[in-house]
Amino acid sequence: MINKVYATPAAALEGLLHDGMTVMVGGFGLCGIPERLILALRDSGTKGITAISNNAGIDDWGLGLLLQTRQIRKMVSTYVGENDEFARQFLSGELEIEFVPQGTFAERIRAGGAGIPAFYTRTAVGTPLAEGKEHHDFDGHTYVMERWLKADVSLVKAWKADTVGNLIFRKTARNFNPMMAMAGKTTVAEVEEIVPAGSIDPDAVHTPGIFVDRIVKTSSEKRIEQRTTTPRST
Repeated sequence: MINKVYATPAAALEGLLHDGMTVMVGGFGLCGIPERLILALRDSGTKGITAISNNAGIDDWGLGLLLQTRQIRKMVSTYVGENDEFARQFLSGELEIEFVPQGTFAERIRAGGAGIPAFYTRTAVGTPLAEGKEHHDFDGHTYVMERWLKADVSLVKAWKADTVGNLIFRKTARNFNPMMAMAGKTTVAEVEEIVPAGSIDPDAVHTPGIFVDRIVKTSSEKRIEQRTTTPRST
């Protein structure tokens, strides 16, 4: 049986990285990001990265760290609201950005993992996001064709894995991680717990191990972008 468990994030990425590569990174804001794998990617010095992720985190955490070091050449993303450096590089023309409506973004990744090269959607028809793309009419409505998204390497964050790579995600940290795990040529999972093969109920598996190539156990900080609490009466 192939050993998928690696001792450190750097070891889990060894031999997978090269300049100009495309990397998918799971997470929604800072929720469910593979934070230790991102740090290892930063420390590798890999440059010219096309990063496919919902957003670029914040200035000093998540993919924001790779923007600080100018390792990202292009972002394929849906949102640019919480990262000043992301906005600065975009507005100055230093960073290439492909904005994608969030539902289309998720479906393009799912299509990449399912082997579907393109599909049609009504989202973005008549907007700048649809310019230059193929259109087609179905049942009286105009649709725009969207291509799949795939990556050289997908970095995902899960709660628990077994030693053969079956994954369980926890609550909203599940977000884009399962479909990204399917859409990478190689998928590396950062997890909080690794249990022996056969320990996870098959009905509880969110991502089957066939989609996961490498696993590393880490300890996460789990930062919160904007903490909102209910004031207590005194």
